[in-house]
Amino acid sequence: MKTTASFLRVIGFAILAFFLLELTIGSGEQWAIIKYPIIWAVLAMLLFFAIALETIAAALQRILFGGLNPEAKERYLAAEKLREQNRFGWFKRKYSEMLGAKPVETEQEIVLDHNYDGIRELDNKLPPWWVYMFYATIIFAVVYLVRYHIFDGTDQREEYEIEIAQAKAEVEEYKKNNKDLIDANTVELLTDASDIEAGKSIFVANCVACHKDSGGGGIGPNLTDDYWILGGGIKNIFHTISEGGRAGKGMISWKTDLKPSEMAQVASYVMTLHGTNPVDGKEPEGEVWVDENAPVDNVEVKVIDSTTIKIEMNNEPVVDDLRAEGK
Repeated sequence: MKTTASFLRVIGFAILAFFLLELTIGSGEQWAIIKYPIIWAVLAMLLFFAIALETIAAALQRILFGGLNPEAKERYLAAEKLREQNRFGWFKRKYSEMLGAKPVETEQEIVLDHNYDGIRELDNKLPPWWVYMFYATIIFAVVYLVRYHIFDGTDQREEYEIEIAQAKAEVEEYKKNNKDLIDANTVELLTDASDIEAGKSIFVANCVACHKDSGGGGIGPNLTDDYWILGGGIKNIFHTISEGGRAGKGMISWKTDLKPSEMAQVASYVMTLHGTNPVDGKEPEGEVWVDENAPVDNVEVKVIDSTTIKIEMNNEPVVDDLRAEGK
């Protein structure tokens, strides 16, 4: 028992020292023990000090006990036994009183009249923990009834929807602060003037040699018409910039030179070039690309002759908006 008590005291001292160091050492939002690894050494020294004190105390006690005569040793052992019995005596007495347990000698006072083949039943009280737990469930039920059925509190479905909305907002904020966590599947068109301008700067620095500063195309294809070799749209353009063009005759991969956020800016800038029709534009290459998921803003039907019609779809909401804003 004494060994257990010593062990508990050492552990308690170590925990207390840990929290005191955390409270007294300013480390901001980070744990002090992580920010300042030297604290591990301090805790180890304090733990060693506590163990040393317990060892010295136990050794002194054995030495003093060994110096007693037999009669004194018996009195000391009797006093220790009595002290052990009286430890937590008040709690033990209160628990016994609440339990209402009867000693074996007086069990006849609580024997019920039930008799099943010689088996008789004692009318013992229920354990206190069971009774108090039962009362707690009643109180909880009343509070729950008032909170959710009378005052129409937030139910589990609403709490779930609130948490989902909060999680989505946190994800968006995280993406906003970590713009490089994107790829061809998650990239989205950027419309802020700062992003478009940044994309233009990167385009001028790296792409004009093949596509010209107007995007009309030189060695590389025309970026202003409706024809695309590897597909148009923000995702296809981002993928082409990242992974490169056709093997052996397309442009190189830029993913080792540009960050994902920079490639998204370039791709967004390239999309603003659509429809600018520069005078030195190169002949179309590839196939006409239409975004199947984009809304159709305007459909114009032209009758060419009695047997032929021409349908033109205007689907440039982002480009039109950017031009209207002078971007």
